[in-house]
Amino acid sequence: MAKLHDLRLMARVAQLYFQERHTQSAISGELNVSQATVSRLLKRAQEEDIVRITINTPRGTFFDLEAALRQRYGLAEAVVVEADEASEDSILSALGAAAAHYVRTTLARDEVIGLSSWSASLLRMVDNLQPPQAPADRVIQLLGGTGNPAVEKHANHLTIRLAQITGATPHLLAAPGLTRSAEGRAILMAEPYVRETLAQFADVTLALVGIGALEPSPMIADSGNRPTPAERAALAALGAVGDMGLRFFDAEGRQVRSTIDGRIIGIDLPELARIPRIVAVAGGLRKVAAIRAAMLGRYLTVLVTDNHTAAALLSD
Repeated sequence: MAKLHDLRLMARVAQLYFQERHTQSAISGELNVSQATVSRLLKRAQEEDIVRITINTPRGTFFDLEAALRQRYGLAEAVVVEADEASEDSILSALGAAAAHYVRTTLARDEVIGLSSWSASLLRMVDNLQPPQAPADRVIQLLGGTGNPAVEKHANHLTIRLAQITGATPHLLAAPGLTRSAEGRAILMAEPYVRETLAQFADVTLALVGIGALEPSPMIADSGNRPTPAERAALAALGAVGDMGLRFFDAEGRQVRSTIDGRIIGIDLPELARIPRIVAVAGGLRKVAAIRAAMLGRYLTVLVTDNHTAAALLSD
């Protein structure tokens, strides 16, 4: 009989909480039991199968894929959106909108944002972003943003526009991402305005980055900040499958060092990996190997991708 009374009380508490929307504090007062007892009874109600919670997944959401990505690759969060796998524009539009929503809803007050240059997915994100509730502190460009003037405007637009939207101060890295020579890099690295931006990498609390395949995207190819065909062939011979900020890595996520490292002005992979929250926005089947390797290398904590890419990342 005592068991029956317990079950009745569990059912009554569950009814008040789930159906009548009373708070646990209110139920405590109504039934003259402690709030801790209410919490315990709600938990037991699920264990005794008095309460069954069913989540009807909205169309266009992929909770199972997200959970599988988190578990398999050790991500803090995964955001998977629906896109047409045959359309690059569809993928970029979907990723941009999803990344913008994620950033807006998770941005902390006085966040120091690090932003990669030359990313079409991040450009779409910024174009979709609405002002957050709390302002950020700074937006730091993580890879040199100068290059072909016809394309350079996109890299600088990314940083300046994101700073405007988030109420932050922009800090541009006024140098090429990939210089023509190591000597040219050394000259630029001696400039106070370059050193000042580089010194702020250590302050970044949130990095927003893209992931590149070995074959460069049109934006970075047009910018002039890309390895030559011979350099890409050499990288491929070393096992490189992708890059983040022109820092290449192999299929296991190990950094691939090459001669171009002495010409890059931007964040290095170990420095990137130390940032508390790293949101990578990348999709499309041609990037599957690169995205997988980046996750294995622990170069991101959050992935925003499309459903076809997510499925491919979980297929083996």
